[in-house]
Amino acid sequence: MDGSVASPRPMLALGVRLLTALTLATMGALLKLAEQRGAHLLELIFWRQALTVLLVGGFLLLIGKIATVKTQRLSAHIRRAVYGITGMVFVYGAIVLLPLAEATTLSFTTPMWAVILSMVLFREKIGFYRGAAIALGFAGVLIVMQPGGDMLNPAGTVVGLIAAFLVALISIQIQDLNTTESPWAIVFWFTALTAPLAALAMPFVASAHDQTTWLIILAMALCGATAQMLLTTSLRFGSAATIIIMDYTSLIWATLFGYFIFERVPPATLAIGAPLIIASGLLVAWRQRVLSKQTPAPTEA
Repeated sequence: MDGSVASPRPMLALGVRLLTALTLATMGALLKLAEQRGAHLLELIFWRQALTVLLVGGFLLLIGKIATVKTQRLSAHIRRAVYGITGMVFVYGAIVLLPLAEATTLSFTTPMWAVILSMVLFREKIGFYRGAAIALGFAGVLIVMQPGGDMLNPAGTVVGLIAAFLVALISIQIQDLNTTESPWAIVFWFTALTAPLAALAMPFVASAHDQTTWLIILAMALCGATAQMLLTTSLRFGSAATIIIMDYTSLIWATLFGYFIFERVPPATLAIGAPLIIASGLLVAWRQRVLSKQTPAPTEA
């Protein structure tokens, strides 16, 4: 059993993560739709954070549980907020710059970045399996980019890869915070610390919208708040290496949203590259699970 998980309940973690994937895909579609109707990226981030902190804070006050946000680790929450708001800019930026299915596919490189981070931050020795996973993942990215053909937006691709890297870093922070903090506290402090930062941009990016656009923005923010709670909760009950398989279902939803809302049929290269990237993530998850069960911990992974 993974000692880094606060309250191990693997089946519950898988179910929560499955719902997280659907909610995040829905949020992405709504965000892209709002941006196409004139809402600025930074404006959308502000409303996402501001509405979430109001919803979470108001709900906790209503049920008399506001004390659950009390923390002795404010500095850790501040670090998480800095990385988190930066990650949001890149995650949302990838959704704006790329088709939904391609942006979602690039997000699946997060496990690959997690392996690279473990090499750099924790000096882990990476052996054949995880080395092969990294190579497989990069091969998938190259195919999805379609070099030599109708090439995917290079700026969007870079933004998407940076977003995946930052998500890997943030997942490590959330898993650490989960050992001492409630999911409510983690979400509350993240949004409470970042909403004022996002507000600084509002005088420069805010604009008037019609009623439909405001409803889309509200729905996007609600999905974002729900997804944040679900994601944090999933990492409380299961390790990222175990529950990551459910993340890949978001590609199904992103493809369907892309087709029915934005009338885009994914290119054939996505059908080739996406499985390679997914296989890379699954290989990392499998190897991590194998290593976690070995005692003593191996020196070669």
